[in-house]
Amino acid sequence: MKALVTGATSGIGRCIAENLHKRGWELILTGRNEDMLKKLQQKLGKTEIITADLSKEKDVYKVYDFCKDKRIDLLVNNAGYGIFGKFTETDLAEELDMINVNIKAVHILTKLFLRDFTKRNHGKILNVASSAGFLTGPLLSSYYASKNYVVRLSFAIAEELRREKSAVTITVLCPGPVDTNFNNRAGVTFSMKPISPEYTAEYALKKTFSGQLIAVPGIVIRAGLFASRFVPHKLLAMLTYGMQERKKTVDR
Repeated sequence: MKALVTGATSGIGRCIAENLHKRGWELILTGRNEDMLKKLQQKLGKTEIITADLSKEKDVYKVYDFCKDKRIDLLVNNAGYGIFGKFTETDLAEELDMINVNIKAVHILTKLFLRDFTKRNHGKILNVASSAGFLTGPLLSSYYASKNYVVRLSFAIAEELRREKSAVTITVLCPGPVDTNFNNRAGVTFSMKPISPEYTAEYALKKTFSGQLIAVPGIVIRAGLFASRFVPHKLLAMLTYGMQERKKTVDR
């Protein structure tokens, strides 16, 4: 069995790669940092790597072209990040790069690999979204919106696959805070205790291999998302703003 993992050099992506390696999977790993990819390749052994910046469309296609004849069984769309700040103040170029990674790359890779998987009637996709994908997120507006896209796209694809009685499955991972480099890159700190990326990876793969659509690790986040269904959108946005505002900025 062979898997492609994007954003594999740190955080959830790295833990998913290490977990799959322990399960005996062959891996193709991609990320922007070639040195980190090579170190991970040395650690895991039977692993292929391809350096790519998924904010660039040509690199997204480069990754697919590298993999398309290697009979991938699992696609893990993990690469992604957020940008913190008021919408009028955040940098437009940085936001567009983020949208390219969080949405465009996920869309392209999901479509291309899904076509291959459905032809073989075999394969699984794990799209890493966030609990933010069910919410409106002032001060992280573009990030929340991008994860809403990933969640809704995954839900729609799952229904199409169900109606076709396909053996191909798609799972969307929607964690709350995870102890990764995400908040450092976004320029904030956690407003609640994060769960470990190792636990998140194990939980995500368990749900993926059992063919379940939604993976939300952590009972607190699951309860919070359930309760949010009964809160008016305007009030929910106000509550989310307060939660985000409590995050302290770092090195800005």
